[in-house]
Amino acid sequence: MDVSFGHFIGQLGSNPAMLITTLLTIGVIFVNGWTDAPNAIATCISTRCMGVRPAILMSALFNFLGVFIMTNINSSVVFTISEMVDFGGNSEEALVALCAALFSIVVYSTGASWLGIPTSESHSLIAGLTGAAIAIHNGLGGINFSEWAKVLYGLVLSLALGFGSGWACCKLVTVIFRNADRRKANPFFRWAQIAGAAAMSFMHGAQDGQKFIGVLFLGLAYCSGMDGAGSMAIPVWLMLLCSVVMGVGTSVGGEKIIKSVGMDMVKLEKYQGFSADLSAAFCLLLSTVWGVPVSTTHTKTSAIMGVGAVKRISAINFSVVRDMVLTWVFTFPGCGLISFVVAKIFISVWGF
Repeated sequence: MDVSFGHFIGQLGSNPAMLITTLLTIGVIFVNGWTDAPNAIATCISTRCMGVRPAILMSALFNFLGVFIMTNINSSVVFTISEMVDFGGNSEEALVALCAALFSIVVYSTGASWLGIPTSESHSLIAGLTGAAIAIHNGLGGINFSEWAKVLYGLVLSLALGFGSGWACCKLVTVIFRNADRRKANPFFRWAQIAGAAAMSFMHGAQDGQKFIGVLFLGLAYCSGMDGAGSMAIPVWLMLLCSVVMGVGTSVGGEKIIKSVGMDMVKLEKYQGFSADLSAAFCLLLSTVWGVPVSTTHTKTSAIMGVGAVKRISAINFSVVRDMVLTWVFTFPGCGLISFVVAKIFISVWGF
């Protein structure tokens, strides 16, 4: 399959299915930047280490670097996503189902974002693809359960490891700096937290950037009449496109998410924000190297809760946590159902 930029542009002009699939994928990446990428810089902004605009520009740059560097080192997350479901070898039906899955992500995530609740586009994507596969096969035959198991491992890993590493990192920092003069320590933690936010943005690109590259690869393959993306070199233009669209999404609508994650859930000081960023970035690095698709939202928010628990459990605003958890719980059935219904409608209309 030709994935050069020139061929891609030519296909957009001559292949309406390719155009629709690409626009939907770009829409999902934009929504990811709107609702998910702000998690990476939320603590850095809430502790006044950086302003909103500089933080967004930094996040966009390191998202690209994360996609580019980690995809060249280990692109297993890309192919975990592309191999999660089997649409039966019918590329036309598969393309309809993929579009239905992308549509479900935009609808669900946009609704949650108006409430200022961070969602996991990773799990929305997985739920949407699964719902579409069920619609195509009229059952569970199209689901690759061995790849789905990685998602369940990732869910447990992101929550448990995020909370535990956040607690351990913050505890270690408080022990090391217990006798330090706060006026002298704060400038250090300001720059340390900026570095931590950059690391979080880098790992967000490594995780979520790879996921959406996997989605676009599937779309390109289906539009070319192939039944899967297979293993191939990922072009730089695709990485750059993903990063730029994420950055634009963050700049347009990330303020509510930043407030919910960085300000409302736990009142953070600079050393706590640094601990949350460092521990969450570490968890995402492990997951990416292992090829396990995890939610950056779950990882970052659980790390913040772990940091808050070092001082006392009551430092965590559990009403905010409850709203987030409910949104996460409903992601799988919500996106899966939307995708299932839309896929059935598309199949009925086009007579596949």
